[in-house]
Amino acid sequence: MLTQLLIAIFVGLSFVAFAAAVIYSALRLKAEVPEEDREYLDPLPRGLRMLWPLLRVVDYHVCQRLPQRLLAGPAESLRLSGLLYLMSPTQFLALCLVGMIGFFVLALVACKLIDVDSFLVLLGAAAFGFIYPRVWLKDSLKKRRKLMVKALPVYLDFLTMGVEAGLNMAGAIGQAVSKGPTSPLKNEFAFVLRDLRAGLTRAEALRRMDERVQIPQVSSFISAVIQAERMGASLGPTFRSQADQRRIERFQLAEKLAMEAPVKLIFPLVAFIFPVTFLVLMFPIAVKFMQSGAF
Repeated sequence: MLTQLLIAIFVGLSFVAFAAAVIYSALRLKAEVPEEDREYLDPLPRGLRMLWPLLRVVDYHVCQRLPQRLLAGPAESLRLSGLLYLMSPTQFLALCLVGMIGFFVLALVACKLIDVDSFLVLLGAAAFGFIYPRVWLKDSLKKRRKLMVKALPVYLDFLTMGVEAGLNMAGAIGQAVSKGPTSPLKNEFAFVLRDLRAGLTRAEALRRMDERVQIPQVSSFISAVIQAERMGASLGPTFRSQADQRRIERFQLAEKLAMEAPVKLIFPLVAFIFPVTFLVLMFPIAVKFMQSGAF
């Protein structure tokens, strides 16, 4: 009994010492991370705000030591999605690593609770945790582009009115930015206005906008404006024709989505609605046959 008691005490003390060492190491690693100034950065979402201290530790001690070629893809995706002012490429990779480890641990705990030992489940959970931030980033990029395409005709109308009222390009863009609706496109036109005030030509400022957004509708608008400027044509008719063309494209896209809706409804109808409908219709008939002794 005394030997067993000593062994239990030793195991308990060892566990406490191990936990204390882990906590001390974690605190040391966190203390080495420099403070982050987010005054000029976008506010963090609520879920990401809870994980941010852990992400900072992983970013500082692991991801910032990765080669630059691994950061090129995340940096381009963050720039196009407008999230480069939310997190850096290394912080995004830290989010992927934390997600991978977190989902792996959750799957491991779940497997232990239900007494299932499956390596494929753990591997799938880790892969999902690593890929999910990339899926979120891709969805953010699609949402941003959709909002920009939706707001483009409105801003072209503001530019048309400004130019036809006698303003130059910079003045028209300034009026569009100050009066236009809230949209990612508003920020992009604000960047164009900043570049114009910094001394860049209109063509250079618009090309930089095209490189930032990489949307076909915006590229078409920028090409038309640059071509009109080279030919010496008036910008008012160019803006008006571009606004009309963007509205036609948006209406055609709405028609396309409306025509695709019945096709997309086929699977839910066949898989969920039709079986329930047949069950409701056939159940009373089956009950009558059973009561009549036909079965």
